[in-house]
Amino acid sequence: MLTGTPTQEDEPRRGVGPVAVTEARAQFASSPRGARLARRHAVRWLEEWGCPPPSDTSCTVALIVGELTANAVRHGRVPGHDFALRLTLDPEANLIRVEVSDAAGTRTPPASPLPPCPEGESGRGLLLVDVLAARWGSTPRRPVGKTVWAEVSLP
Repeated sequence: MLTGTPTQEDEPRRGVGPVAVTEARAQFASSPRGARLARRHAVRWLEEWGCPPPSDTSCTVALIVGELTANAVRHGRVPGHDFALRLTLDPEANLIRVEVSDAAGTRTPPASPLPPCPEGESGRGLLLVDVLAARWGSTPRRPVGKTVWAEVSLP
């Protein structure tokens, strides 16, 4: 469920000072319903940031959030632990960063997506992320777990 609200750092003044970086984060139950809610929240946050739901940016981020949260639920679920979603809009870098953190640090994604079984019904999520994201990867999360992240370039 939503545990945070979008925040914004101080606006730059006359070209001096930091560029505004906008961030939103929330924690969700590690379940298929939690993954769906995370995707809906991401679309809502992007709309607040000026990326309407039908835009390419919103659709791309929604798909990446959907894939990463589904993986967190399927492969990173630890009973009694939720997963976290964090979106960051960095206008200076012209990027939106998606981070999904779960409690399972032992199951990290491969460095590059593996080719799926041709007849398989799953196994294509990281291939989609690899194609849609400017770059992606994973990092250990302290004290426990991992964060899988992807960056989407803004048009």
